[in-house]
Amino acid sequence: MADKGPVSSELSRDLSLFHITMMGLGMMIGAGVFIGIGISLGEAGPGGLVLSFALNGLIALFTAMSFAELSSAIPRAGGAYNFARVGFGRGTSFVAGWMEWFASSVAGSLYAVVFATYTLHFLGELGLLGWLPFPLVYAKRGVAFAVACFFVYINYRGASETGKVGALFTIGQMVFVVGIAVVGIIVAVAEPSRLANFQPFMPRGWTRLLVTMGFIYVAFEGFEVIAQAGDETIDPKRNIPKAMIYSVFIVTMVYVAVSFATVVAVKSGSDITEPWRWIGSHGDRGFGMAVAKLLPGTFLGHLLVTLAVIFSSTSALNATIYSATRASYALGRDRMLPAAFSAISRKTKTPVVALAFTSIIVVMVAVFLPTKDVASSASIMFLFLFFLVNLCAIKIRLNMGDELEYGFVMPLFPLPPLLAVAAQLALAVWLVHMSFIAWILAPLWVFSGMAIYRFYSRSRTVATADEIHVLEEERAPAGDEYRVMVAVANPRNALELVLNAQKLCGAKQARVELLHMVPVPDQVPLRDAERFMLEGKEAMVEAMLYLAPRFPLSSTLRYCRNVARGIVSAVREKRTDMLIMGWHGQPRARAFSLGSTVDPIIERSPCNVVVLKGCGNRKFRRVLVPLAGGPNGAFALEVASILADPDEGQVVAFTVAGHSKFDVGGFLAEHVGRLHLPPERVEAKVVSAPGVVQAILREAETYDLIVIGCTAQPLLRQFTRSPVPERVARECTKPLAMVKAAAGIRSWVKRWV
Repeated sequence: MADKGPVSSELSRDLSLFHITMMGLGMMIGAGVFIGIGISLGEAGPGGLVLSFALNGLIALFTAMSFAELSSAIPRAGGAYNFARVGFGRGTSFVAGWMEWFASSVAGSLYAVVFATYTLHFLGELGLLGWLPFPLVYAKRGVAFAVACFFVYINYRGASETGKVGALFTIGQMVFVVGIAVVGIIVAVAEPSRLANFQPFMPRGWTRLLVTMGFIYVAFEGFEVIAQAGDETIDPKRNIPKAMIYSVFIVTMVYVAVSFATVVAVKSGSDITEPWRWIGSHGDRGFGMAVAKLLPGTFLGHLLVTLAVIFSSTSALNATIYSATRASYALGRDRMLPAAFSAISRKTKTPVVALAFTSIIVVMVAVFLPTKDVASSASIMFLFLFFLVNLCAIKIRLNMGDELEYGFVMPLFPLPPLLAVAAQLALAVWLVHMSFIAWILAPLWVFSGMAIYRFYSRSRTVATADEIHVLEEERAPAGDEYRVMVAVANPRNALELVLNAQKLCGAKQARVELLHMVPVPDQVPLRDAERFMLEGKEAMVEAMLYLAPRFPLSSTLRYCRNVARGIVSAVREKRTDMLIMGWHGQPRARAFSLGSTVDPIIERSPCNVVVLKGCGNRKFRRVLVPLAGGPNGAFALEVASILADPDEGQVVAFTVAGHSKFDVGGFLAEHVGRLHLPPERVEAKVVSAPGVVQAILREAETYDLIVIGCTAQPLLRQFTRSPVPERVARECTKPLAMVKAAAGIRSWVKRWV
């Protein structure tokens, strides 16, 4: 679809590192403590409670690393939606944004209900609610509605107001929650007998640990709101990653300390023989009941818990409304949802329509749905969402690592996102034991998002600079033919490339796909990309005139800011078996072995690759194939036998003695079946020389063509001296073909990931 032009709306940058860190903490320290502790203690026991928070913190840290890396490279409002757009395309990104909107909105509803539950209980304990003419449950829903509306207004006032108010409430909640943790630790030190409350440590076994971890996972998703602040944060590349890591570390320490304090809060006696079971029996109010026992005086205990709830739930509510609004704003900005969702208030610079629809979800859920199932639904949705973000971190690093500017790069890549993916899958599956309804509501929301994208969003989406755009395409019919893609760059050398490509295509009896990636300067808008198509179309037409009478042919013209990514994407989409492309001969940047386009293509393409340098329209009577036992040797030998003149061509398999134990004669005998020349026209040659590169270059002087396999080491990760094949390719003045063979399971993974 043609680009409709960029959306002109813009958010204001008012949020500092302190503001967004407080926003993340405020979103996390909320219902996870006040609802999750009592229920989790009853499910998994005292040891299971503490381990649930500690292990969830570790999983959250792994995912926060993925968020931090991606947010530093793509600092825009939308968070997971933007990451999925870049990593997996439009359809997946819409579902990510749709899940993000729902999960944050429902979490906000949960925090509003928690505020209402604890506040009204405290007022009831003081006897201040006797005048109510209706049941307390209605009052609870009314208070939830009122507090949700209040924080919708705070968000309407703007990001600066949201950040300042959120920071104020978060500081308040940290004071009260940390105060409870400190009192609990002091009590345990003063009365060591209370540590006996941890016996039995996990009375219901390890499987219940997975259930409680899944249930309280919603308490760790606050760093996601920080990713939403990319358009409104000062120096986002530096501050967003810091805020994410800081907030996860701080909140994990707080949760572990508070859960410990809860377990030791109740003293075992004649009326309470098993404190953990007594706390768990109170369900979502178990934490409040335990703290009331911890502090001297019933009134003081209830007051402290109520104040902690007021600060924690309201700061979390504030942050979730902000996050959900930015998710739906991003969908409107890119026309995934109606354009009205991207409307910005001239007065407050906030996305007012997105905020209005978010407030409807928050209020409706807070007023009408059960608390426990809503909490489980929010948790499972965040598990799905974070699973996708971890996959995005892996795919974007592998496919776009050389074209994005990262402000933070996670250590030990790809171990953290892989561990997080495995853990999140397990937690999502086991969450069915806590709430079966959550496993109904969450998939229903996802499937409804897929339907909306299919019937509305797909045809209206605005193109972004990160995408690959099809400008013209003639699709090849489905079939099992061997498929060769020829990447044509310009008309000056198109015919030379095609004349050699047709030899390879003929030997494979292939269907041919011509590809041209339209080069458009970075400063040119996407809507003007078609103005740069003329030269590429000229090259394509010239190639088609030569190849069309000989092979089944199709063609495509595409645009992508990064040519290498565009070509690799086309290779995957077209299920290409062999890619043929030209090379000018020298890398323009020292960071690359062969060039910023050729290096990523060789490393990432899931198919056979043949890169031709200076081959022209020639007959190759003598072809040299340097071999040393690498994984691409057999393919190099096959390509050499195809490019060699069919009547007079001679192929020499060449190796340098003393530098490897490679048996070139045995290698020829093993692979004679792959040759397209008679065996008597293929010979082995071994020489002794101190330097391999110099020996190959000297030998090459008497040959018409050199065919050499790439190194097995990824080209983009070579920080020391270049390996032999790349040095030969750069220094050789003769026509040269560099080849890479598809490598079984590794190529399958590259094709799909």
